Amino acid sequence: MSKTITLALTGASGMGYAMRLLEVLLDGGHMVYLVYSQAAQFVAKQELDLALPSRTAETRAMLLERYGCRPEQLHVFAREDWLAPIASGTGAADAMVVCPCTMGALSAIASGASDNLIERAADVMIKEGRKLVLVPRETPLSPIHLENMLKLARIGVVMLAANPGFYHQPATLQDIVDFIVAKILDQLGVEHDLMTRWGDIKLAD
Repeated sequence: MSKTITLALTGASGMGYAMRLLEVLLDGGHMVYLVYSQAAQFVAKQELDLALPSRTAETRAMLLERYGCRPEQLHVFAREDWLAPIASGTGAADAMVVCPCTMGALSAIASGASDNLIERAADVMIKEGRKLVLVPRETPLSPIHLENMLKLARIGVVMLAANPGFYHQPATLQDIVDFIVAKILDQLGVEHDLMTRWGDIKLAD
């Protein structure tokens, strides 16, 4: 069954996780509401040489061509677009992922700031009791980071740190990216075949 997922990109390192997640969701026929910060644009260019336009219509056209999905599957919103459906509980998606998630965004979500569409959409997910997954990529973690993460985890927000495992013996960088994306998809209840699961791994003698 197809789902509607809000995907928010912030300025932490790890943009490859987000773009792979977007690709898999669209390939699977799911609908994605995409929103990103200005800092995310910088990181996407720095890490992937991917230029995310400031105009949402240009971004949508570029990504539709890149992934070849149906037009109705992808909707892109500006960070200040308060008329976007994800700004209200009546238009909330089935789930939301902030990937990658800066500690600034995490802190704002923990405090209920709602100063932009990313923060407001996350606040909506919390108040509506829907799945919210944050994918921070930061190390080392300060006591402030840990306290904010614990505050959110206690109310049901999933803290899915971008810490890949290696028991599946990754051979490429893509294998490592797919490990984290697979973990996110599991939290969303989206079927995938991105990695071999633990019980299916054949261990050498």
